[in-house]
Amino acid sequence: MRKLIMTIAFLALVGTSAAVAQTARSPNEAPVGHRQPRADQVPSEKNLMNPNDPVNRENAELDRKIKGICRGC
Repeated sequence: MRKLIMTIAFLALVGTSAAVAQTARSPNEAPVGHRQPRADQVPSEKNLMNPNDPVNRENAELDRKIKGICRGC
């Protein structure tokens, strides 16, 4: 009987600590790996296609040289 009571007490203790851990963060906040970026964290589309950017110029030149062949192949 004593083993049964100790087992029940242990399970109750473990169960309550898990419940407390789940409610520790705010309910509207996702786990770290699952968060969506905010608008201020996303680069603007204007900067992505800037023809004067050296990287974009190099990419355009490479695209002309390989003429539509997949880069990753």
